Amino acid sequence: MIDIKDLRANPDKYIQAARAKRIDVDIAAILQLDERVMGLARSVQEARTAQNAAGKSIAKLQGAEKQAAIAQMAEIKARQKADSDAMAELEPKLKDLLLVVPQPPAADVPPGKDETENVEVRRIGQVRKFEFEPKDHIQLGEALGIIDVPRGVKLAGTRNYILKGDGALLHQAVLRLAQDLLVSRGYTPLTVPVLVREEVMYGTGYFPLGRDQAYLCERDGLSLVGTAEVPTTALHSDEVLEEAELPKKYCALSTCFRREAGAAGKDTYGLYRIHLFDKVEQVIVGRNDEQASIESHREILQNAEDILAALELPYRVVNVCTGDLGLGQVQKFDLETWMPSRGGYGETHSASRFGEFQARRLNLRYRDSEGKMRFCHTLNNTAIASPRILIPILEIYQNADGSVMIPPALRPYMNGKSKIESSK
Repeated sequence: MIDIKDLRANPDKYIQAARAKRIDVDIAAILQLDERVMGLARSVQEARTAQNAAGKSIAKLQGAEKQAAIAQMAEIKARQKADSDAMAELEPKLKDLLLVVPQPPAADVPPGKDETENVEVRRIGQVRKFEFEPKDHIQLGEALGIIDVPRGVKLAGTRNYILKGDGALLHQAVLRLAQDLLVSRGYTPLTVPVLVREEVMYGTGYFPLGRDQAYLCERDGLSLVGTAEVPTTALHSDEVLEEAELPKKYCALSTCFRREAGAAGKDTYGLYRIHLFDKVEQVIVGRNDEQASIESHREILQNAEDILAALELPYRVVNVCTGDLGLGQVQKFDLETWMPSRGGYGETHSASRFGEFQARRLNLRYRDSEGKMRFCHTLNNTAIASPRILIPILEIYQNADGSVMIPPALRPYMNGKSKIESSK
């Protein structure tokens, strides 16, 4: 959530942010409603002050004068009640509107309407040139007996799958590799709930705009998360941390659930866009300091790049444009890994910084060295997400005979095995 004081002082900044992020929100209407609520609040306070003063004076009055004062007191009470009732009705409406006011992007975020206008920052690694006709990951996986899409669909519908044998082990191996790297760099590992209260989804900015992408358990008022970012970032909600504790660095491995609403007909083949997957997420909760947040952003991005480097996969880094940024993101860098079957790079990681946007919604604060209460800054990034990362691994490491070499970095997690061959 944005700072309402800043919105009042700089409405044009938020009008431009909404336009840049392509978010439909009427800033002028919000400010009008805010002014109405503030006016009612002033009126209620004035009525309380008048009541207190009248209450003291009535005791000293006699006869008709006293009766007139009592009647005036009744009028004040009625006016206060009317204003209080009106304020109680309007405040939730104002809060709902403020929930969809976007965070302005950083100055170095490139302008653009969608992902096609993201700007490449750098490209790492060489794209493999095949001496034979390569297969895609599904052809490879089915022939090797490690991926079973038809039975996944039979059990759970479209965009589902089953990993078997070495496919399941490879999936678990990449997750362990990412987690071990982060733990070695001082990140505290977490096991977090994947079914959370809806206020946690609102607090991290996934609701209300992303509500149609979530699987809801309406009977219990709970939601399945699309990323471990949600419970991890909310871990210290409604708490006051000490500055000396910051930054807090966490990594959480969880299953993630996404409805992929609006994706009908898009990426329906293979493991690219699916309903559930596992992901190691890295989250930093830091001081309210822009330069420190920029440095943390570089850190979490570098962690992800180092994981891709360990897997020896070619990738590129893109600076995500304004139209492809989420509601609360100040800036985001995506890592896109080369996927031969797609003939290009596919997104595998997203590194985001939010400033105090999420912390305001979560009431996540710290006490600085001068004793002042401040909202934290939050950041997150995918360390690895599987099975999407299995697409480039299987396709890039395939052999002409249909077998697949296991990246050296993963072999210790697969009992030293170096190659996946058909088990049929």
